[in-house]
Amino acid sequence: MNRWKALVILGMAQFLMVLDASVMNVSISQLVIDFDTEVTAIQAVITLYTLVMAAFMITGGKLGDMFGRRRVFAGGLVVYGVGSALTAVAPTLGVLALGWSVIEGFGAALVLPALAALVASTYQGRDRAVSYGVIGGLAGAGIAVGPLLGGWVTTYLTWRLVFAGEAVLVVVILLLIRWIAPQPAPATRPRLDLGGVLLSVAGLALVVLAVLQSSSWGWLHPRNPPFTVFGFSPTVFVIALGLVLLHLLRLWEEHRADPLVRFSLFRIPSLRSGLLMLFSQNVILLGLFFAIPLYLQVVLGLNAFETGLRLLPVSVTMLVAALSGPALNRFVSPRTVVRTGLLVLFAATLWLLGTIEPELDDLSFALAMALLGLGMGLLASQLGNVVQSSVGESERSEVGGLQYTAQNLGSSLGTALIGAIVISALAAAFTAAMAKDPAVSETVRQQAGTRIESGLNFVPADQAAAALAKTSIPPEEADAVVSAYRTAQLDGLKVAVLAAAGITLAGFPFTRRLPATGSGHGRVPARTRGTPPGGPGDSTEQHEELP
Repeated sequence: MNRWKALVILGMAQFLMVLDASVMNVSISQLVIDFDTEVTAIQAVITLYTLVMAAFMITGGKLGDMFGRRRVFAGGLVVYGVGSALTAVAPTLGVLALGWSVIEGFGAALVLPALAALVASTYQGRDRAVSYGVIGGLAGAGIAVGPLLGGWVTTYLTWRLVFAGEAVLVVVILLLIRWIAPQPAPATRPRLDLGGVLLSVAGLALVVLAVLQSSSWGWLHPRNPPFTVFGFSPTVFVIALGLVLLHLLRLWEEHRADPLVRFSLFRIPSLRSGLLMLFSQNVILLGLFFAIPLYLQVVLGLNAFETGLRLLPVSVTMLVAALSGPALNRFVSPRTVVRTGLLVLFAATLWLLGTIEPELDDLSFALAMALLGLGMGLLASQLGNVVQSSVGESERSEVGGLQYTAQNLGSSLGTALIGAIVISALAAAFTAAMAKDPAVSETVRQQAGTRIESGLNFVPADQAAAALAKTSIPPEEADAVVSAYRTAQLDGLKVAVLAAAGITLAGFPFTRRLPATGSGHGRVPARTRGTPPGGPGDSTEQHEELP
């Protein structure tokens, strides 16, 4: 039992990192009311949180190498606890963004790479596979408890209590941190590549910012951007600038003695495939977990607790499937499990597509959610272990940073991209519906067109009706506009779910380099994983079983 004490602490930390993101997703409507803002503003706060984590995760991994993994793990928890406490008492949206998105996000960027490396260095062989299954399962449990707990607390008390509780849990973890064996800093401490940090943070931030703002800026034709570029929306240009900075990062790192990230690691096929699949998984999961609460809360008018109850099936099946990884690998390879998970995910998104209607079919929706969780859990049961088993001990912190960078970049882009698709599809469907309805006059169509050009918000139809009632538009015409808006909301959400299905299919080619042999079929040699001779993964440890 003593050997699992460290896993208890690491598992609690993993649970903590996942919990508040899922709380935020079911509390969108209440946050809009509490801070007197719009859905897009809360979307920005949610995206900023995952963006900060993604931007600083590689740096967090490097700091673990410099100062020792347990020390950085503990320091990150302190930062995270401070952010949680500030979020709990946030008086304004700006303070909420500072406490949750920035401070908590940076704390998580220190905790998670160290956590991944600590699991890999503390456990070996089958114990490591079990540990990653538990960590993946607890991530699923965080997603399970988050909507339900967050929904109940938000509806009947206040969402602030969740963050106050997180600060208390941080204190508990710090009191028990001695259960993790000390991880001494290396004798020769590497230097932090500040130039690499600046380039990586700026490049990632610009890409995600542009995707997030695309719904209000427009992709090419400007809607309501702060500036234009040659008469076009700045969206594509800002994305291009971010990609240029990331390319400069690669050129910069090639000439550094102590690079922030060694791009030679990406020559390991199994690592590359694992990272791409982690990215895709989180684009889909967080994108859907942004769109589905919009359907349940904004379209159907459910409160946060009712939303949490309806999200529970996806979370329960994800937890069960994530814990099944070590058992599955006795019979099938990680590649087979991941491909099966993608097929299940694709089927789930198509099923979900059929449930987005004006009236909710609870049974069909619950079964679609359960299937979605099963697919996600199958991916979660494999990918963490695949990524960490692709390299040797000396690369674990660095790869932990890459692992959670991929996950959180996927999360931020998922929220931003699916959110942008929802708004763009809403605007297109609303415009089309208004043009076809003979009950809507040309004057009202022009007014609606002007409003769409300046940016359309995803708000309850009743709120739109109340706003129209204060105008000079005749009641029968206002009813036609509201009806068109209701239909456009459903169309926008369906397009977003269809996009998630497309992303799922696009993930299949990236599974080709995942390990094709499970522990029940023998060992996976380093050369099979594509490690170049003398490369970063070319060590005797690479020849251990991949559970």
